[in-house]
Amino acid sequence: MEVFEAIKGRRSVRAFLQKPVPDSLVKKVLESAIYAPSAGNIQPWEFIIVREQRTKERLAEAALGQYFIAEAPVVIVVCANQKLSGRGYGLRGSTLYCIQDTAAATQNILLSVHALGLGACWVGAFREEAVKTILNIPEGVRPVAIIPVGWPAEKPRTPRKRPLSSVVHHETYGSKSV
Repeated sequence: MEVFEAIKGRRSVRAFLQKPVPDSLVKKVLESAIYAPSAGNIQPWEFIIVREQRTKERLAEAALGQYFIAEAPVVIVVCANQKLSGRGYGLRGSTLYCIQDTAAATQNILLSVHALGLGACWVGAFREEAVKTILNIPEGVRPVAIIPVGWPAEKPRTPRKRPLSSVVHHETYGSKSV
């Protein structure tokens, strides 16, 4: 799949077939994640793979009742290692760069999932402390995304996108092209 086709064709999938996702595909997806750019090449990401049904249900509850998470055959929780980034870049590393870096890794996950014919959804709305407790995540590591992954049971329509003319500024903010 060509990269622009993947970018424009990817959708947030929230309904999954009850068909397992092979470990080989999960590994391929995670390999794409670690090729994301990161500040200073620190690579502060950590990935937790969840297949156990009860754990997925608990994550869905922690994600404010987004129960489609529990319906996915596999869930990837992307975490930012704040301590690792902080050692390289101090406060800015631990509060910003590690989040940016894991966001880039998350996007790679979403695009590679789509390229493999799978579906996924980036879930960012969740009670962070609950997720940390469920997954035994230590201090200094922050969960930033829950990504349910599976074979899509739906084909969501293309969402409306803001036109470039409304989001692009030239030289300074507010300077629009004519």
